[in-house]
Amino acid sequence: MHIRSALFVLVALMILSVPAMADHRRTPVVKAVESVSPSVVNITVIKKVQGGNRSPFGDPFFDQFFKDFYGNRPKQSQSIGSGVIIDGDKALVLTNAHVVSGGSEITVRLNDGREFKAELIGSDPDFDLAVLKLKKAAKLPQVAMGDSDDIYIGETVIAIGNPFGYSHTVTTGVVSALNRPMKTNGGAFGSFIQTDAAINPGNSGGPLLNIHGKLIGINTAIHARAEGIGFAIPINKAKFVIDELLNTGHVAPIWLGIFGQDIDQSTARYFNLKSLKGMLVSEAYKDTPAAQAGIRPGDIVLGFNRRQVTNKNDYLTQLFGNTKSENVVLVILRDGKQQQVTLKPQVLNKGKALNLVRTRWGFELADRTKGGGAMVTVVVPGSPAGKLGLQKGDVIHQIGNRRLDSGVDLLNAFLRNRMQKTVLMRVQRGRGLYYVRLTL
Repeated sequence: MHIRSALFVLVALMILSVPAMADHRRTPVVKAVESVSPSVVNITVIKKVQGGNRSPFGDPFFDQFFKDFYGNRPKQSQSIGSGVIIDGDKALVLTNAHVVSGGSEITVRLNDGREFKAELIGSDPDFDLAVLKLKKAAKLPQVAMGDSDDIYIGETVIAIGNPFGYSHTVTTGVVSALNRPMKTNGGAFGSFIQTDAAINPGNSGGPLLNIHGKLIGINTAIHARAEGIGFAIPINKAKFVIDELLNTGHVAPIWLGIFGQDIDQSTARYFNLKSLKGMLVSEAYKDTPAAQAGIRPGDIVLGFNRRQVTNKNDYLTQLFGNTKSENVVLVILRDGKQQQVTLKPQVLNKGKALNLVRTRWGFELADRTKGGGAMVTVVVPGSPAGKLGLQKGDVIHQIGNRRLDSGVDLLNAFLRNRMQKTVLMRVQRGRGLYYVRLTL
């Protein structure tokens, strides 16, 4: 009888422990995924592209014969990315700019199967962020915002996205590093969170979460030649960008009012420097943050927000990782002594930029209503533009790697290339398109 009673108790305990064991498997990762998945979306973008020079026969002879006909036919391409709902009441989705770039039609699908058409509220390619608004949608689930300044290297993170079209794929890993600088063909994006959580094509724009299911980053890129190296835009940086995209549709171009040059051997000897790292200030414009902070020609910029400045391009890269709302702390070397100065970036307006283009490059530009680009309206004799042979009526479609599709593109193009010795431009004269180098 005692044996039967003992067996009965044992079986009862086993039965009662099943729910407890099942609940034990609901780890913090599982709970975070359950909480956030409803706010993660799949983004499908339809893009219109120019048709290729191939005939439907797949034969080189026919390709050559029909190239004029088939080459001019517009086609559609489709791309897939991820996003996350950041405001359920306003139906706002945060994603990468490159996910929706060039899209003529954007469709967003939720985890519960609902689909909405979306309009692009604002996008910035330099920060690789875009905000969408879902049409005829309200009271949607939304992600909880985290704090990307409160992250430990080695802590667990979760990525959710749609790699290769596999909807709501979950991967986990750790924070591998913080403040990773990265450059791309589209520009320099600043400091990233590095993670070993698997991030594949289609994950772009999806959320990077901490163990509590809070949004700490937006997944944006993978290293092309490595496994286990992914990058995410810190959410604290994204918050500044989101505010500007919602208010103006773009991020305002900023500068500190400094022109500078790299340090060569002769400069290093003159200033008794032990290293060639840094940027020599050649000019500080009046009525700018630099001038107001007392920065002057001959100063050497050694640091930018606790990071070393190696040369003028590095200075520009770090500057373009900031928004107008963020202070900049520079480390300046003057007379052999280092000092820190804090500056509030200044928005470079179009009028100021056009004046600087005329003063430094030697031409004036005006927007075009059709065809893109900016038209040359004045060429200053004897200026770099005058020596190049630029003429009134020429149309500039590209400066450096920046296409001129709007006024803000000109501002960014000038800011990026203002310290270069030569600037590559794509110029249209009549029906001809040419690449030319402006020597400064």
